[in-house]
Amino acid sequence: MSDYLVKSLAFDGQIRAYAVDATETVSKAQQLHDTWSAASAALGRSLIGTLLLSSASLQGDEKMTVKINGNGPVGGIVVDGNANGTVKGYVQHPHIHLPLNDKNKIDVRGAVGTDGFLAVTKDLGLKEPFTGQVPLVSGELGEDFTYYLAKSEQIPSSVGLSVFVNNDNTIKTAGGFMLQVMPGAKDEVLDQVEKRLNEIPMVSEMMNAGKKPEDILNEILGAENVKILDKMDVSYYCDCSRERFWNVLKTLPVDQLKEMADEDHGAEAVCHFCGKKYHFSEKELNDIITKKQAKKDKK
Repeated sequence: MSDYLVKSLAFDGQIRAYAVDATETVSKAQQLHDTWSAASAALGRSLIGTLLLSSASLQGDEKMTVKINGNGPVGGIVVDGNANGTVKGYVQHPHIHLPLNDKNKIDVRGAVGTDGFLAVTKDLGLKEPFTGQVPLVSGELGEDFTYYLAKSEQIPSSVGLSVFVNNDNTIKTAGGFMLQVMPGAKDEVLDQVEKRLNEIPMVSEMMNAGKKPEDILNEILGAENVKILDKMDVSYYCDCSRERFWNVLKTLPVDQLKEMADEDHGAEAVCHFCGKKYHFSEKELNDIITKKQAKKDKK
């Protein structure tokens, strides 16, 4: 079954709740980037967090970019998401494997690091994108997305992200949840939810046991309290194209273009998100140079 995300309300609208099965999405990222266990968990959690955040805060053609850098061995992580349920991302150093942490789990904190930031840039179709940035408080990423929502968007929340990596680096399960407290929520409801959050297993453990996104929400909030509003398919999708890279080439200085044409007799662009390569011939580069020079002469 393909990946999907569930949107719901709980306790008569006092809590907005989302849960997602992103196993195939994270698996595709692992295959595209050949990530090892620690890098797979870090990139996977970032993809899941972006899916949840995008589904809750974007609509129409709006987009967001999440950047994470905690100065850990995986380096920077970049993920793009949109309102349609697709994400794409990459990690700077994909071949990172670390010893398990003291809980016998993948050491995501050690991979990501804690001396850095999480930044979210939203393109809402306005003149300038909006960026909110917070320092990393954990490096485990669930807590960091939670902190971002509280500090940058003033939404009390709880985010859980989990990726189970097999011994051969393939992905067994990947998913997560996000709860958002609505204005006027009662203290007794919040106390009940907090108690459940402290008692539930990790998301990957629930998914390994066969639980679906709906089951995860029921586990946290109680089935009698959850009203499912919508389900949407989610997936890893890269929308790169030759035209997009061609437009980037046209922005380069003439000297740089001449160097590529004369020394390399062409140029090759590689997409960070999917690894696809695009080749541009010496003639194509010279055509850009000619047009740029003609435009300059007209001024």
